[in-house]
Amino acid sequence: MKIIWLGHSGFRIEIGDQVLLVDPWLTGNPMFPADRRAEAVTGATHILLTHGHGDHTGDAIALSKDTGAPLVGIYDLMSFWEESEGLSVIGFNKGGTVSLGDVQVTMVNAVHSSSLGGADGPIYAGAEAGYMIHGEGRTIYVSGDTDVMADMKIFNDLHQPEIGLLCTGGHFTMDMPRAAYAAKTFFNFKTVIPCHYRTFPLLEQSAETLIQNLPDVQVIEPEVMEVIDL
Repeated sequence: MKIIWLGHSGFRIEIGDQVLLVDPWLTGNPMFPADRRAEAVTGATHILLTHGHGDHTGDAIALSKDTGAPLVGIYDLMSFWEESEGLSVIGFNKGGTVSLGDVQVTMVNAVHSSSLGGADGPIYAGAEAGYMIHGEGRTIYVSGDTDVMADMKIFNDLHQPEIGLLCTGGHFTMDMPRAAYAAKTFFNFKTVIPCHYRTFPLLEQSAETLIQNLPDVQVIEPEVMEVIDL
C-alpha cells in the first residue's frame, strides 16, 4: 500500500488493484508543485470526494474528464455532476459500501458543511462525509473535514481501521489536540497521517502536538509527493 500526500487534504492511495485520488485539489493549492500534476494523477481508477468545498473538489471535474476515473461521493453531488457535466459517477450515502475492484469503500459520517461556490452564494452540495477504505487486509479511515464525534467509537467498532488520515489544522476542522483526543479515545490506530494543515498561515503548521499526544502511534508528518509505504 502506498499513500502519497498531494497537499492539504489530497491523497493518492495505491491499494489493491486501485489508485484512488482523495480530495485531489491541485490547481491553486499552494503546497502542490504544478509540474508534478501528471505524476500525481496517472493511473487513477477513482476519485473520492468528502464534500463540496472548492479546496477538496476544485479539480474533480477536470480530473475525471482527463483520466476517465469516475467520481465517487455523496449521492446528491454525484447526481448533479452526472447530469450537468456528463461524468461517470458512483453516488451513495452514509452507511453504504461500494466495491471498487478489490477495494471496499464505506461512507461514514463527518461534522462540517458542504457547498459549491455560486454566482449568488453557496450552492447545496449534499452532506459532508468520511470514508473507510478496506483493501490488502487493512482499513484506512479518511476523516474528511470534521470535528471529534462520538460516532468515531462506532466507526472503530465496525471497521477497526489501522491507519488514520486525519484533518488536524484547526479553525475549519479539529486541531492537533482534538485530533489526538479522537485518535486515542475512539481508535486503535497503528499509523496516523495528519492533513488539512500547513496549507495557509491560518492553519496549524506542525504536527508536534499530535506526535507528543500519541506516543504509542506512528505519526507520520507527510511531505508532498513523497511515498509513504505501509
